[in-house]
Amino acid sequence: MTTAVVVGAGPNGLAAAVRLATQGVEVTVVEAADTIGGGTRSGELTLPGLIHDHCSGFHPMGAGSPYLQTLDLERYGLHWEWADIDCAHPLDGGDAGLMYRSLDATADGLGVDGARWRAVFGPAAAHFDDLANDLMRPVANIPRHPLALASFGPRALSPATLTSRVFRTPRARALFTGLSAHLYARLDRPFASAVALLLTAAGHNYGWPVARGGSASITDALAAMLTAHGGTIVTGTPIRTAADIPTADVVLLDVSPAIALDIYGDAIPTHVSRSYRRFRRAPGAYKVDFAVESGVPWADPDTGRAGTVHVGGSAKEVADAERQVFGGSMPERPFVLVGQQYVADPSRSDGDVHPLYAYAHVPNGFTGDATEAITAQIERFAPGFRDRILATTVTTPAQLESSNANYGGGDIVGGSNSGLQVLFRPRAGIDPYSIGIPGTYLCSASTPPGAGAHGMCGYNAAESALKYLRTR
Repeated sequence: MTTAVVVGAGPNGLAAAVRLATQGVEVTVVEAADTIGGGTRSGELTLPGLIHDHCSGFHPMGAGSPYLQTLDLERYGLHWEWADIDCAHPLDGGDAGLMYRSLDATADGLGVDGARWRAVFGPAAAHFDDLANDLMRPVANIPRHPLALASFGPRALSPATLTSRVFRTPRARALFTGLSAHLYARLDRPFASAVALLLTAAGHNYGWPVARGGSASITDALAAMLTAHGGTIVTGTPIRTAADIPTADVVLLDVSPAIALDIYGDAIPTHVSRSYRRFRRAPGAYKVDFAVESGVPWADPDTGRAGTVHVGGSAKEVADAERQVFGGSMPERPFVLVGQQYVADPSRSDGDVHPLYAYAHVPNGFTGDATEAITAQIERFAPGFRDRILATTVTTPAQLESSNANYGGGDIVGGSNSGLQVLFRPRAGIDPYSIGIPGTYLCSASTPPGAGAHGMCGYNAAESALKYLRTR
């Protein structure tokens, strides 16, 4: 039987393993940690009975994934849950921009900017599935839906700071800029609108759901499907060199380019290793998990109904903070992503005590303490928040990297999304998944289409491996 080894049991590694196993390949997944999941781990981080997501918390691209949708993962225990409001962006004075799953409801709530919201996001939302099938593959492919891409391209190319000027009101500008900040890069550069367009288009089709019981349910379902198709998962087994990898016909690596270099060293061709060494890290994350009694007292009541809250103030404040972080400076008021997963999934709470997830964008490798800055930003828009905190757990960039070696310097998105690297990651080439060694492929978030629990990096790499097996 044809055999494969997958190094890493995150969502991409397991998606790759499932794809290979369903095609008749005998698959073994080897994971360094004692538990599977990578960026989708969940657990009791503050108080007993409260379930926090360790990293990835909301899944518009997971629900809208062209591959995951084909797998019937509900049969293996994955169930999506939605909050009433997908995303809120509070402002000083008690106002907030609100994004609903419905494009029309979002536009109606934005008043005079409603027509502009429809004009910016309507075309991408109407053709999201077509766009996802093209954009979630490597750039060097013949488009299957050229008309949809032709409409999307000019909008995606625009800097987010420029696109935000389409809107008249502070709340619409801030809502768009907060969505753009998921890029983890400067917002005044080309392509900075692309992430906001894609995430919002996905949201207006599939919402921004959470996985019932925690994000770990995503990889638990993939693992259950893998074992049902004869695959094997081995945990607690670090891979440090190529000699540690069991013999197999193909090997897929759910690791960063730097770790791939560590494993294979001089066996990787010079032109590939040179690209991997030039591969740039994204800024880091500094995470604080809170146990909060009675929820967060947002000044805008609707913000308490949102699954995701972007805390950063005005559009200008968010853009300025992201520019400082990208330049290596810690802003006084950082952009903070707050997760109220319990709003959609009450099973994560314990009575009236709720798990709150928050992380700030910080410079890569940041060694300071951002706990107070994060707390102060939430307090700014939710007066009295401090009084409701029962417990906190801090995860610094160094601790993120310690828990997952792919998160170098706290980079949780698999590499910088700036410059040409946003298009050509981890390197330019017809097959960016190949590491230059026959039958060996990279399948992590450092490959197209990038970060998210969508499994498409793994699926695409598995397709490259299957093509190699067929032509071998």
